[in-house]
Amino acid sequence: MKSISGGPVLVVGGYGAVGTAVTERLGEWFPGRVLPGGRDGARARSLGGVRVDTADPDHFRRLLDAEGVAAVVLCVEPPDEGIARACLERGVHVVDVGATPRRLDAVEGLHDVAAGAGASAVLSVGVAPGLTNLLAHRAHSAVGGAARLDVTVLLGSGARHGADAVRWTVAGLAEPAAAGARRTALPGYGVRAAHPFPFSDQHTLRRTLGIPEATTRLCLDSRVLTGLLFALRRTGALRAAGRPALAGLLTEAFGRVHLGGDGFALRADAHRGAAHAALALTGREQSTVTGLVAAYATRELLTAGLPAGVHHLEQLPQLADLPERLAGDGVRVWTRRREPARRRAAG
Repeated sequence: MKSISGGPVLVVGGYGAVGTAVTERLGEWFPGRVLPGGRDGARARSLGGVRVDTADPDHFRRLLDAEGVAAVVLCVEPPDEGIARACLERGVHVVDVGATPRRLDAVEGLHDVAAGAGASAVLSVGVAPGLTNLLAHRAHSAVGGAARLDVTVLLGSGARHGADAVRWTVAGLAEPAAAGARRTALPGYGVRAAHPFPFSDQHTLRRTLGIPEATTRLCLDSRVLTGLLFALRRTGALRAAGRPALAGLLTEAFGRVHLGGDGFALRADAHRGAAHAALALTGREQSTVTGLVAAYATRELLTAGLPAGVHHLEQLPQLADLPERLAGDGVRVWTRRREPARRRAAG
């Protein structure tokens, strides 16, 4: 086995929408150390990378050992926590862009494995989860500990999204409709109706920040498409997306829809009694920004170092200023404001 000290950074899904941003930015910071990987071996090798399949754990372990990998950035979602375990047992750091709550919980359960091997794993990396977690943490702190947290995510329906992101969105639309649409003001987009959606941040934040109630809602920049999708969801017409064959068809169809722009907006509202704090953030190209968040987390692992174990983004003070670091990439944080409880409805 090669020594992992100063070894390469394996970017799994390194030629996808998110992985390209990770590979390019890390390549600027660590020339010659970035190894893009993916199931399409020819495509990966054309970029100087390797074939890697997260559905084949034995192959993945052999690759880690043969290349002496120092860190792995997962820009695709493996079927379970096995890939993360293979890395952490070997002392290989992990940055995980995944967004499925059940799998993130399973990886979080590897904390002692990682700590024992001196490895670090960073979860909830990206836009949502990721930047939403950081905004939520700031809003939570601003009110001295929130009793309720409302996170709103607006995504550009015309942006280029990776296949995993589209599949995840289709799966979320297939889940039973939840009551509680909320009208919220978002910088640059006006007041929008956003609908409860199974983002992982709302589950994670209850635990990491100790917030009793947390909900994340979604809308698209296209009002027409938002209204149509969530109307269909309420009727149960999209539940068929839970069937593999139909899920594939819907994923392909949604991947071809480009009715809006490429911008996104996030907002976190924290409530504690009469206290209310709200922060918002805007940017463009969700997939690119997700990749940049992953790149910054990886750089922190390889340079300044992060505590051993498994941590979500909001648990790492070293990365708390990520929104400001992304200012040069078009991300803007809107000033926090406090409001009395009677003005909450104005959002």
